[in-house]
Order: sequence, then structure tokens, then C-alpha cells
Amino acid sequence: MKIVLYSGGGEKENRFLNKRALDLTGADVPKLTFIPSSSYDAEEDFKFFVDEFSKLGVQRFMHFCVDTPFTKTMLSEVLKSDLIFLGGGNTFYFLKHLKKHKMFDHFKKFLKRGGVLCGLSAGAIVLTPHVHTASFPHFDRDENPWDMKNLSAMRLVNFEFFPHYKNSQRYDNELKHHSKKSNLPLYACADGGGIIIEKEGLTFCGKTHVFYQGKKFTLSHYLG
Repeated sequence: MKIVLYSGGGEKENRFLNKRALDLTGADVPKLTFIPSSSYDAEEDFKFFVDEFSKLGVQRFMHFCVDTPFTKTMLSEVLKSDLIFLGGGNTFYFLKHLKKHKMFDHFKKFLKRGGVLCGLSAGAIVLTPHVHTASFPHFDRDENPWDMKNLSAMRLVNFEFFPHYKNSQRYDNELKHHSKKSNLPLYACADGGGIIIEKEGLTFCGKTHVFYQGKKFTLSHYLG
């Protein structure tokens, strides 16, 4: 299983993660597919994605939205990619449409055949067991106007992920509070950081903080 979780940030901040993600494909001429969390303003996000990876030599790109109609042929082409990248945005909206089209099963088969699955912010959270981390802190959370109750997600990893982390007491208080109620470790990364999963092992890019059972730990060994 080859997965890359991105917190967020721009080209320079994510250069290491982008290179590692491409290396994981093992392809000489990799084909990349970008799946935005929403089709609204997605063209701009796709352009940014193409600009970033073009600088690393990638020439084959696809753009695929899950909240607009698509054909089985289009989906089949997406699943032939070497790398699929799930973009950021509203986590609940993304989860709603991924579930509606049963994309989780498709992604799991994609991983089994050796594909690389990446997610940034909301796109990373949906790869974890559930999307509770999109619900807090109260001053910086995703809105859930659809009042979604079932927040279970893809369950590809056995931990929670918190993107856009800021090392402050305000954030720490809420993350510690949440971790008391969870039996899973919560990894919090600042923009430019992330986690690479390969052969069941984890590699951390950027300083990562772990919240578990009400306590905060900082990983001392990291890349980037």
C-alpha cells in the first residue's frame, strides 16, 4: 500500500512529498489524476496541480470530479492512473460524494494493484477511519450543512490526521480534548508536512505532533 498524506501548502513546501509520491509510482512516464473535493473552481486547482508536477517532468494528467456526472469509461481511465491525488476543500462535501459513487472500493482496488493514492487536507482526512478531525477546532473547522451523521471514511490507516496544524495553545487544547475520547493516535502536521505510508511503515515529512489520550508528543526524527 502506497499512500501520501499532505497537510497543505504550496509547491516549495510540498516539493519533497511530491517527489516521493512520484518515486513511489515506479513509472517512467507516470499518469496522474487530480480529483478535487468540489467541481466549483476546480479548474484553478487543477492548473496549480499540473504546474507543480510538470516541473518534476510529468506530462500526462487527468481531471476527474466526483460531484458531477461521469461515465464508467471515464472512471476506468482514472483507475488506470499511476497516481491519484485527492484535493482539499470541505471534507464533509467530499465524503458525501465519494460515498455516493462508492469510490472507496475503487480506490482500495487501485491501491492493491500498486497505484499511489495521495490526499491533501480534506483529501487526506477521508483516507483515515473517519472525518471527525474536520469538525474542530471550533474556530477553524469545516461546515457540515448537510448534517451528515455517518462520518466513517476509507479506513486505509489506523490513525487520525489533522492538517494545517498551528503550534498554539488554542489548537492543542482542542486536540488533547479530542484525543481523550479516541482510541487512535492523532498525527497533526503543519502545512508543508505530511506522512508517507509504504509497506505498512510511516515516514514523516516536517515536524509532526502526536496527540494520544490527552497528551501531546513531538516526533524528533523527521524529513524535510
